[in-house]
Amino acid sequence: MTPDAPARVLAIRDPEVLQALAHPTRVEMLEVLREPGSAAAVGRRIGQPRQRVNHHLKALEEAGLVDRVGTRQRGNFTETLYRATACSYVVSPAVSWSGPQRPEALRSQHALETLVAEGERLQLAAAGLLDRAAFEGEEVASACVTAELGFADEAQRAAFLNEYLEVVKDLIERHGRSTRPSTDAPATEGPGSETYRVLLAVHPKEEGSVQ
Repeated sequence: MTPDAPARVLAIRDPEVLQALAHPTRVEMLEVLREPGSAAAVGRRIGQPRQRVNHHLKALEEAGLVDRVGTRQRGNFTETLYRATACSYVVSPAVSWSGPQRPEALRSQHALETLVAEGERLQLAAAGLLDRAAFEGEEVASACVTAELGFADEAQRAAFLNEYLEVVKDLIERHGRSTRPSTDAPATEGPGSETYRVLLAVHPKEEGSVQ
C-alpha cells in the first residue's frame, strides 16, 4: 500500500512483524496513528516521552506497520509525520506454523485448504466491519447462523451437503445479483445497493480443544 492509502485491515503473517507489534505501547501508538501524527504528538496522546516514542516508531517502521507520510514545521523544528499502514491488524494463524506438516496437509486436501483460507478472510472482514461500526458509526447489516448436527455415516453426510448446496444455490439465484463463486470482482450495482458475501462451511466440530 502507498502512504496515501492505508489498508482497512492488514493480516500479519511474518513472525518478525508480530514481534514488533507485541508491545502494548506500540499497539497504543498504532491506534493514535490512524491519523498522521508526529512522535511528539503521539507521546502527548499516550503519556510517553518523545525519545521513547521514537524508539518504538523505528521498530514499527522497520516492520512495515507505519509509514512516513510528510513533515510539519514547528517553529524552527521540522517534525516527521507517521501514519499506521492499516486501520486494524489481524494475526494470521500461519504466523505460528513451523515445519512442513500443515502446508503439506493443505495442499493435499483442497476443501480443508479453502476452509482455512476462508476462515482467515472472514476474520479480516469482521475486523474491518468492526472498525466501520466503532469509528464511523455505521450500523453493520450482517448475520451469522450456527448449528451442530450429527451424521450416521458418510453417505448421510454427503446427502446433507448436496441438498444444502442445492437449497443455497436456489436462494442465491433468486435473491442475489451475482452467482459467481468468487467475489474478488464486484457485482454490477444500482444506486444504494451493496454487495454481500455469503460463506457456507461444514466441518467436524473440535471437541474441547478450541479456546
